Amino acid sequence: MKVLWLCNIMLPFIAKSLGHKIVVKEGWLSGLAGSIMANKSNNNITLSIAFPESDALSFVKGDDALFYKGTAQGIDYYIFREDTVHPEKYDESIEKSLKEIVNDFEPDIVHIFGTEYPHTLAMTKAFTHPSRILVGIQGLCSSIADVYMADLPYSVQKKKTFRDFIKKDGLYEQQEKFVLRGENEKKALAVVGNVTGRTDFDREVTSKLAPQAKYYFMNETLRAEFYKEEWDIDRIERYSLFLSQGNYPIKGLHYVLDILADVVKVYKDTVLYVAGDVITANETIKDKIKISGYGKYLLKLIKKNGLEENVKFVGRLNSDKMCARFLKTHVFICPSAIENSPNSVGEAMLLGVPVVAADVGGIPNLLEDGRDGFLYDHTKKQQLKDCILRIFNDDKLAMNMSSNARVHARRTHDPKANYNTLMDIYAKINRGD
Repeated sequence: MKVLWLCNIMLPFIAKSLGHKIVVKEGWLSGLAGSIMANKSNNNITLSIAFPESDALSFVKGDDALFYKGTAQGIDYYIFREDTVHPEKYDESIEKSLKEIVNDFEPDIVHIFGTEYPHTLAMTKAFTHPSRILVGIQGLCSSIADVYMADLPYSVQKKKTFRDFIKKDGLYEQQEKFVLRGENEKKALAVVGNVTGRTDFDREVTSKLAPQAKYYFMNETLRAEFYKEEWDIDRIERYSLFLSQGNYPIKGLHYVLDILADVVKVYKDTVLYVAGDVITANETIKDKIKISGYGKYLLKLIKKNGLEENVKFVGRLNSDKMCARFLKTHVFICPSAIENSPNSVGEAMLLGVPVVAADVGGIPNLLEDGRDGFLYDHTKKQQLKDCILRIFNDDKLAMNMSSNARVHARRTHDPKANYNTLMDIYAKINRGD
């Protein structure tokens, strides 16, 4: 059975083989690919991986080449051109590139990870066997677009910085881009024969967007580092909070900044660590020119609430550094306005970090409220504060939640079980069940 994966990024093991910059996302796919290769004699699968690069010209010999083909760790891969910086724009030329890749590899099954980029729709046109297309639901752009502003004041929504004007990327434009991405997502899901999901939320949404598709339940296997370590309350930085990213409104950093001063009043040593792009940078002239409207608003909240010493942006972290940050954390928070099944919550739970998460989307499928962590109404910020303080106040509660979360997450993210589930799905699609 020949299976072609279509991914959003260059996977780390391929990037390493090329001496290319490793993207700190979706590293778990490398582990899954490794499992398929390690069991090749039993699963009879030949795997190949296709992915886009905005700068793919550096890998392509000749301007007329539609893709670049290479091999890493025994797996053939294909790089094709796509403007990944502007995923809201559909480029029909991607269809031609993907058609050539399909013709070269001749897959029995095409497995597409995510609906966020134009290549998902393009592949449904390039590979004309919808019953043999499997789409793994990650985020859902159409749902994100609906709540993108995440209760921001109207004055903030409409405000633009110099950077926003020049790039035509204010908050309204950002929301509209998700609307456009959602339209491509809907077109793709309307024709595919199979989808995998893992939450009640994505099942409900895809039942409307892809009523013709067979829905397969399959949990995700997370990055290997997070199965090896265990949170210990005696080794943490007391009263530390961690948010895995706050780059755009739906991730909810502004919700946290609204209540953080109240937490600091109770525990003056409280520090919030925020990973991801540092969109509040404002030290240099270049920083001031590049700051976005949302970044400027976050900076205003920090200064208004006197939180300059209580908020630290740590930038993008690779898996080792992310794991280390988790292990030092007293409480991990996920204050998003919408999520499907955030890997950051799964990673925190695998390690046993106490979690406080918004009761939105598919998060309730990951975490049992009051047992594995706390869920709260994301529109009621005081609930977020109260949940944080309950854990800060009670080490016994924190340790019980830690233990329960690890048991739950190891069941949800069991690599062997998830691998076997995927092999079963592939077999059913290949047989035409």
